[in-house]
Amino acid sequence: MSEKIVQLNEEVIKGQIKEFVRGSVEETLNELLEAEAEKLTQAGRCERSEARQGYRSGHYDRNLTTTSSDVTLHVPRLRGRLP
Repeated sequence: MSEKIVQLNEEVIKGQIKEFVRGSVEETLNELLEAEAEKLTQAGRCERSEARQGYRSGHYDRNLTTTSSDVTLHVPRLRGRLP
């Protein structure tokens, strides 16, 4: 009877976990930037509103170095009357 032997490549697993963490950090930070932009302009993306305090003028990319690796942040450009 042959026994099944499970072998794990530790480096591959560590790399996959590191990439998962990097992606999660990048996604979370970009969502936080988006939420802050909505709060400052008092309107969602492409939303027309009487209470709107400003408007978006695209975004710019910025790299942030973390312990997991570099992440790319999409920082919204805001214009107009902001608090």
